[in-house]
Amino acid sequence: MTEKPMAGKVALVAGGTRGAGRGTAIQLGAAGATVYVTGRSTRAQRSEMNRPETIEETAELVTVAGGAGIAVQVDHLVPDEVHDLVVRIEFEQGALHVLVNDIWGTSTIEWNKPVWESDLNAGLRTLRLAVDTHAITSHFALPLLLKNPGGLVIEMTDGTDEYNAVNYRNSFFYDLAKGAVSRMAFALAHELRSHDATSVLLTPGWLRSEDMLDDFGVTEENWRDALTSEPHFAISESPAYVGRAVVALAQDPDVSRWHGRSLSSGELAKVYGFTDRDGSQPDAWRYVVEVQDVGKPADPTGYR
Repeated sequence: MTEKPMAGKVALVAGGTRGAGRGTAIQLGAAGATVYVTGRSTRAQRSEMNRPETIEETAELVTVAGGAGIAVQVDHLVPDEVHDLVVRIEFEQGALHVLVNDIWGTSTIEWNKPVWESDLNAGLRTLRLAVDTHAITSHFALPLLLKNPGGLVIEMTDGTDEYNAVNYRNSFFYDLAKGAVSRMAFALAHELRSHDATSVLLTPGWLRSEDMLDDFGVTEENWRDALTSEPHFAISESPAYVGRAVVALAQDPDVSRWHGRSLSSGELAKVYGFTDRDGSQPDAWRYVVEVQDVGKPADPTGYR
């Protein structure tokens, strides 16, 4: 590996304000890529999520890491804004090599409520933010990505295909949203099969996102303090971990072997050898199935 193995490569992290998107953008930057970071939250204007993280912050972190971060405010539900973004990338860079669809941005999820008791407007808004945004972005970005061979498209989700196929994800609308993203990855793999491009579905494990850390009242530095209230949080991972999974895929000359596959950060760490920030290799989805869901005491031994 060279010091900057992705120097000269251009990535679009759609939905890079925080969480897995931010972690991915930073790791792409650390590998030397030029990274367009999009989202609705800027220093001048917050999205409906009303969180403090901004796309400018993410872009600056990309640059500090060693890449070139470019923040562009985009509402991915607005086709004209996405179209203009892709036109700008082509004008400024002439190519797009990696597309990461990580758009989410919903502010209301009603956990453990059946559909008939759920807020319908909030549920439908979740579907629009989770599904329409990905479709709109792929529609406009893929023609540019396909102009050069070897492009990589990643649909970011929560849960592997295998897990989500047999487990209810605690909300009708959340379950449906994640199932739709999985199916979009399947459809893209089918449509890209005759092109020199690779499409995968990728999930982090239990993500220590900014929002999750806030919920537990901890930071990335002292996250283990949350184990007193939720022992299974011991299997959690930083956003950098799934970002390193994306970089590993983007650098792999044989990445097409994964085309159409559902992958996890923990699974790919075993293949490519990357680690989380603390040097561990958490394998969250195997842990969830073999320990958490069957009611065993929390113990990440052998899983990170």
